[in-house]
Amino acid sequence: MLRWYQAKLKSAPLLTQSITTAVLFATGDVMAQQGVEKVGLEKHDFSRTGRMAAYGGAVFGPAATTWYGFLQRRINLSTTNSTILARVGCDQFIFAPINMTVFLSSMAYLEGSGPKDKLRKAWKPGMINNFLLWPWVQGVNFKYVPLEYRVLVVNFVALGWNCYLSYLNSSGSSTPESGIEKELPPS
Repeated sequence: MLRWYQAKLKSAPLLTQSITTAVLFATGDVMAQQGVEKVGLEKHDFSRTGRMAAYGGAVFGPAATTWYGFLQRRINLSTTNSTILARVGCDQFIFAPINMTVFLSSMAYLEGSGPKDKLRKAWKPGMINNFLLWPWVQGVNFKYVPLEYRVLVVNFVALGWNCYLSYLNSSGSSTPESGIEKELPPS
């Protein structure tokens, strides 16, 4: 299986990364609905799972593959550690905010609403949580993982992250009465 995947990465890297990302984004949503929200199969929102898969395959997979290639080619400083730090900085302060904005906006449009309210409620808590997880993941990813596997590594870590994003997107980030940020319920 690994050899087959490696061959596909070489022959069609963008397509392979996009399909992998679509499957893992959908898996993250299923985990959110069944494991976190515990909606049960009879109330599972398959449209929501489809939206997550579509975003992963059509937007995030191609964008991340292209972005990591750009960072590999363009961000090369005098030392390995400064290069990694610069790549993580670019990833977190350029790509992550744009991706969070595009994710929340596209989900709002696909759900038939406007993005303004969703961005107002969910963008800030999403970015705060992003900064708690992703700089560490990307530091390891950029230091130890070959370029062709970086999106895959991110996708596996993102199973939990996509579960969170799906939850954040579907529930908003604050209760209307209090404005207090919601925490993910314990599993």
